[in-house]
Amino acid sequence: MKLRDLLVCGFCLAAGVLFTTATVAADRRVALVIGNSTYKSASSLPNTINDSTAIAALFKSVGFEVVISRADLGVVDFKRAVREFLLTAENSDIAVVYYAGHGVEIGGTNYLVPVDAKLGRDYDVEDEAVALDRIIWALQSVKRLRLILLDACRDNPFPGKLRSAGIRSTMKGGLAKIEDVSADTLVAYAAKAGSVSYDGDGGNSPYATALIKHLAEPGLDIRIALGRVRDEVISM
Repeated sequence: MKLRDLLVCGFCLAAGVLFTTATVAADRRVALVIGNSTYKSASSLPNTINDSTAIAALFKSVGFEVVISRADLGVVDFKRAVREFLLTAENSDIAVVYYAGHGVEIGGTNYLVPVDAKLGRDYDVEDEAVALDRIIWALQSVKRLRLILLDACRDNPFPGKLRSAGIRSTMKGGLAKIEDVSADTLVAYAAKAGSVSYDGDGGNSPYATALIKHLAEPGLDIRIALGRVRDEVISM
């Protein structure tokens, strides 16, 4: 086992019960929840607003001090929401970002897609989408746990493949594996890296359903909770 793996495992054990109100009453916990559904140039997503609403309610129920919930954000509002959350999360003990919506990977970089994105060329992605790295960067001042939950590993949301400007590889299904994050940052996908997740047939996606069921179980190590989320998504 690599040293980084040991650090991650050790951190997860230390952070295991951070979602229970009894053990972290003195901790400052904040969350940003975004659900994008009504896309102008891509397929609409029927469950994302339900998912984000339910996840926001979950965080409020376990005593988060601030829960910011946003829906159907265009690129300007999306980036503004992340920037404002940087200030909200500054020096907090725990910060969580949950995103439900379209996500793409281009050239090994993951992007979350605002509702007004057109993405006619891969060159457009920096202007029209929000890099996952931008969100990770916004959480750097958080003291104990930075958790990013992405219900965004869906297939190519645009009708045709992006035209290439010659500087990036083509869009791929799913999101890329993240190789370089600090030991106190956890990024949890709705599906394994490089694969595609689905909305499901119910009122919530399989991922949101499993998060609601397992994430805030009292006294449960967060590593075990996310493992149970993974197992339930697979079974669904």
